[in-house]
Amino acid sequence: MRVLIVGSGGREHALAWAVSSSPLLAKLYVAPGNPGTASLAENVAIGASDVPALVDFARTQGIGLVIPGPEAPLVAGLADALAAHGIACCGPSAAAAALEGSKAFAKEICDAAGIPTAAWERFTERDAALDFIARRGAPIVIKADGLAAGKGVVVAQTEAEARQAVYDLMQHHDTLVIEEHLTGEEVSLFALCDGTDAVLLGAAQDHKRIFDGDQGPNTGGMGAISPPPGFPVAAQRAALDSFVLPAMREMAARGMPFRGVLFAGLMLTESGPRLIEYNVRLGDPETQVLLPRLATDLLATLCAATNGTLADANTTWLDVTCVAVVMAAAGYPGPTQPGTPITGLAAAASLPHVAIFHAGTDLRGDTLVASGGRVLTVCGTGPNAAAARDAAYRAVDDVGFPGNRHRRDIGARALKETSV
Repeated sequence: MRVLIVGSGGREHALAWAVSSSPLLAKLYVAPGNPGTASLAENVAIGASDVPALVDFARTQGIGLVIPGPEAPLVAGLADALAAHGIACCGPSAAAAALEGSKAFAKEICDAAGIPTAAWERFTERDAALDFIARRGAPIVIKADGLAAGKGVVVAQTEAEARQAVYDLMQHHDTLVIEEHLTGEEVSLFALCDGTDAVLLGAAQDHKRIFDGDQGPNTGGMGAISPPPGFPVAAQRAALDSFVLPAMREMAARGMPFRGVLFAGLMLTESGPRLIEYNVRLGDPETQVLLPRLATDLLATLCAATNGTLADANTTWLDVTCVAVVMAAAGYPGPTQPGTPITGLAAAASLPHVAIFHAGTDLRGDTLVASGGRVLTVCGTGPNAAAARDAAYRAVDDVGFPGNRHRRDIGARALKETSV
């Protein structure tokens, strides 16, 4: 089978790494890819959101399966355009991708399907939103209704912060969702769906804040651990029944069956898990800790989701923990300066129980450089969280590029849990 992965980050490098070992694979392409994917596949100079060019490439190259990484091409209709040419895509239609593309739509699905989530209201007028905040107080969560490149959610701790979020977000978005603030541990649940059935792909816990101790501004993710502390497989399967299958049934009833990866962001509150949001693809950096634990042939499982045979598929995991540490460019999540050389990568990658995935890297001649943002995801695996963290941080300490920033406490909560 000839396969095309869409995207250029650490998630897509991890997907290429997992798919490349499948006996079903004949040829692997990544569009546009990065220097890491180039060692596993043929990179193709097509942007991840250039739907017409992606479809034309898939058609002319005889691609049997397209695996989208980011959400933007799915919301833009990549799966629909491929389907018009009979090309399988492991991702939802544009209509079904509204689960991520519209916060209000996702909330409507939750209400209709009886899925536990935060109380919410939709606003199209600024004054009404400000009045609601005055009545409800803070902390409170303000969300833009639409894709916002990770910058559309504000967890406001004060009413002043909430009011400012309304002003800021409504400069670029017509609709806001304002919802109650949930407290607890956040976890990410991943399921593969074929419109009727769903199988568990696993769970992870992301670390969003830039600094140790969950301090500082939110980022795209500074690291992850799988399995997440306090969320064992039994709880994950229960969450599949509560948050994935009801959503699938409701989507099918509306004539928009969901196929592909459904990512449920959950808050483990004192009264039980509640949905924060849905995403319609794998997460980053969660993918980088999920796939090293997956014992199942990923490509075969993704194919089952596209041809309606997922009911016959089983996913199995290695009995290991995986910890991922993101190494970001100086200044991230603000402006960064690209072009700084990366050293020590080969030595770090050769360490046992380590996998390193490229995200923001580039080649300047023969020199690998940081191109900005999140640069590398360094993953360690082990029989427990302590061993996995040790492996990851040994590799992190071997890699260097000027001013890089990374957290030193990824997965630390898992150690506290196992010590009590």
